Amino acid sequence: MAQLITAPTLVPAVGNKPKQIAEYIGRVNSDTATVSIAHMKSPCGWTEPGQTPEFDEYTVVLQGMLRVETPGNILEVRAGQAVILKAGEWVQYSSPEPEGAEYIAVCCPAFAPNLAHRDD
Repeated sequence: MAQLITAPTLVPAVGNKPKQIAEYIGRVNSDTATVSIAHMKSPCGWTEPGQTPEFDEYTVVLQGMLRVETPGNILEVRAGQAVILKAGEWVQYSSPEPEGAEYIAVCCPAFAPNLAHRDD
């Protein structure tokens, strides 16, 4: 049966500056554990702790640039580009450029704070 999602739920973000996370599908907004889909907006200078998540993450950048740092690699993912991170891979996200970043993140299974395994 089709389920209409009438609006996202804003969920708390982690990082050095406020970041907007609007979850459309996931554990919070639709009680979906298999996948989460969220629209994110991070300001200039935002960074979050590194993490080693238990989920695959697929990210499509809509505006700005999202910096994705993994061991031995730093990717600058710009508007119109995407990046895939596999479960168990350490990653740190940031948005260092003046316009910040706006992006869609899809996590399989769905994101949950206890599955992110953030650095202290």
